[in-house]
Amino acid sequence: AAYGIVVLVFQWGWAKGLLGLHDTIPIVSFVPLIMFVILFGLSMDYEVFLMSRIREEWNLTQDPSRSVVLGVANTARVITTAALIMIAVFASFVTIQNPTVQVLGFGMAVAVLLDSTIVRMVLVPAVMELLGGRAWWFPRWLGWLPRLDIEGPPEPTGDAASTISRR
Repeated sequence: AAYGIVVLVFQWGWAKGLLGLHDTIPIVSFVPLIMFVILFGLSMDYEVFLMSRIREEWNLTQDPSRSVVLGVANTARVITTAALIMIAVFASFVTIQNPTVQVLGFGMAVAVLLDSTIVRMVLVPAVMELLGGRAWWFPRWLGWLPRLDIEGPPEPTGDAASTISRR
C-alpha cells in the first residue's frame, strides 16, 4: 500500500503542493528495494513485540481471546511510540531537497504508519482471534525442536518454592 501511495503522490502528482513539489518526481529504481529491506526489519520488530506478549498470555491462560486482548493492550503503547518516532524521523526526510530522499522518507513514513496501525492493531489481532488455539499449533514431526520460552522456566510452586526460599 505504501508503494502505491508513493506512486500517487510523486509520480501522479497528488498532494504535491502539500509537500512543496513543483512537478512530478520519478521513483528511482533502488528506492522500493531500500524501503522493503528497512520496513521488513521494522515490521518484524513490531511483530515480535506483539506476538511474544500474546504468546506469554496464551501460555498462562490457554484462552485465545484473552491472550489477544491482553497482548494488544500491553504492547500498543510500545508499538505506537516506536512507530511515532520512526514516522517523525522518516517524515523529516521530506524536507531535504533531494528528490530520492524525499520519496524514500515519505514512503517509509507512510509504510510505518500503515504497519503500526492497520496491520499490528487490526489485522494481526483479527487473524489471531479467528485462528484461536490453532494459531499455536505445532506439527508433531517438529517435536524434536526445543520449546523455548523467553520468560524462562516457570517458578516452582508448593513445597519446592518454600524449600528454595528458605535457603
